[in-house]
This record gives sequence, C-alpha cells and structure tokens, in this order.
Amino acid sequence: MTKVILSGCSGAMGRTITALARQDEDIKIVAGVDVVPNKEAGYPIFANIEDCDIDADVIVDFSRPDLLADILNYSEEREIPAVLCTTGYTDEQIGDILDSSKKTALLRSANMSLGINTILKLLADATKVLASEGFDVEIVEKHHNQKVDAPSGTAIALADAVKEASDRDYEYIYDRTSKSEKRSENEIGISSVRGGTIVGDHDVIFAGSDEVITLSHRAYSKAVFGKGALSAAKFMVGKPNGLYRSEEHTSELQSPD
Repeated sequence: MTKVILSGCSGAMGRTITALARQDEDIKIVAGVDVVPNKEAGYPIFANIEDCDIDADVIVDFSRPDLLADILNYSEEREIPAVLCTTGYTDEQIGDILDSSKKTALLRSANMSLGINTILKLLADATKVLASEGFDVEIVEKHHNQKVDAPSGTAIALADAVKEASDRDYEYIYDRTSKSEKRSENEIGISSVRGGTIVGDHDVIFAGSDEVITLSHRAYSKAVFGKGALSAAKFMVGKPNGLYRSEEHTSELQSPD
C-alpha cells in the first residue's frame, strides 16, 4: 500500500483526493499538511510539513507556490518522492525544482487529468502539420472565480507543447490592449476567463485560411485531477532521482528523455 502525505489537504482538491483515497485499497493518506484544520480528514494534520514525523512513501502537493521550498527540503531530507500539482510557480521556483530533482524524485504536472495529457501528446502531431502550414495558435482557458493565478499552468503547458513541437520561436502574448498592430506569425495568444464555478476548460485553436481546428478539454469535476494525482503517487514510489512528467495516468507515467 502506498502511504501519502497530502499537502493542502484541507483545500478543495485536498478534500477530493482524501475522498478518492478512501475508495482505493492500494493507497492511504497517513498525514496531511494545512494551516486549516479538518476534523473529517481521518489522519493527523500538521501546519508545517517540517513538523510531520509520520513515515510515508510519497508527498502529493496541492497547496500554494510559496510552500514549495519547504516541500522540496522535506523531500530531499527524508528521501521521499513528491508529486507537485500546484501551479503559479515563478521561473526561479521552476529552476529550484530542476535543481532539487538531482537530489530526489519529483513529478511536476500542471494538470493531472488523462484528457489533458492526451491532448499534450496530440498537440505534437497537430503542430508539426498545422504550424508549418501557417496556422495561427491561440489558447483560451476558463476557470472558477476563486482561482488566483492566470494564465493557468495547464495553458502554459499546452503552449509549451506547441512550442517544443515547432521550429518557430513562439512568443506568448497575454494582452493585446497595449498594441495597435496586426498579429505576428510567431506568437501564441493566451487568454484567461474567470467566473462562477468553472472547474477547468481549455481550448487550443489552430486558425488557418478558411478553416479552424480546435482541441478542447472540459473538466466537469475535480475528481479527474484527484485520480491522476493518486495514480502519479503510486508511480513515483521507489523512483530514482530525476524530474518526471505525466503522460497517461491510467496506464503509465514516464520520465522525460
């Protein structure tokens, strides 16, 4: 059985993962980390991960970017792999993750759902065909009104997938209000919508001459992300040091080449 420390356990995603873990006989949350108490959790909760003295196989993090350093330090010191699901990291923090992955096993994913990870793979093929034919690329992401970071980590991951598959030096454009000019060929527009209780919508639009192709993903509940996180947690147990990424949560998670 995989024993998990869940960081951010009292948040919406933390509660979802806790409920899912209760239905999975192969995984158990043995401790949580959160400043907010949750009497219904069924496991001890620590305000700081440094205070957690319970043995575990893996850390799953759905908390805040400012807690990253503590999680990385704990992972390194205890030699416990970590699944990093938090978004909104700065470039410096991403560098910290890369450095830490030389000392411990880390999996970082902006979106744990099977659907998004399938689209990430499909984008490679679509980009090689459509970008070379001059199709413009635009990404639109929509989330609930409580989400604090924009654009979403998933939107950036989708843009990165297009950029990696293309020979173009794409520039990400988040706001066109300061410009009064035509769209350039080497840009990816990324637009954010915040409202209501939208769980997560993402559209990658390839707009060409006289035709448009859109790859879309709609999440109707947070359970899709929770299931992926638990799958990733099982996968990471016993993995050697390195930075891993999610490929397909229902079958296999693979390390980048």
